[in-house]
Amino acid sequence: QLQLVESGGGLVLPGGSLKLSCTASTASGYNFDEYGIGWFRQIPGQGREGVSYISRYGKATEYATSVKGRFTISRDNAKNTAYLQMDSLESDDTAVYYCAATKSRTVAVPREEKYNLWGQGTQVTVSS
Repeated sequence: QLQLVESGGGLVLPGGSLKLSCTASTASGYNFDEYGIGWFRQIPGQGREGVSYISRYGKATEYATSVKGRFTISRDNAKNTAYLQMDSLESDDTAVYYCAATKSRTVAVPREEKYNLWGQGTQVTVSS
C-alpha cells in the first residue's frame, strides 16, 4: 500500500504563501493514481478538518469554504506527489497539515472516516 510523507511546512508571515507536498512511496502492485488525495489540518485539542480533495487523475477538486480561493490542490502522478499551494495565509491557518489517501470515488471536501492511509503531518505556522 501507499506510504505518504508531507513536506514544505514552516513559519510564514500573514499574507504569505507556502506549498506543501505529499509524496507517496508505493509497494509493488500499488499505484498512486488508484487513490484520491485529501489534505486535512488539525489544531491541538481539536479534530482533523478536511481542507481539500483531488481525484485520482486531478479532474475533480473540492475545497473547504474557509480556504476556497486561497488554496489550490494539484497532483503529478508521474512523480507520485500531490501538492497544496496555500496563498494569502492567515493566522487561523496555523495547524498541522496531513495528506491522506482514499479509494473512495466520492468528490467532496474530505471527511476523516473515508481515508485509511495517512502521512505524519507537517506544521504550518502563520505569525508575525
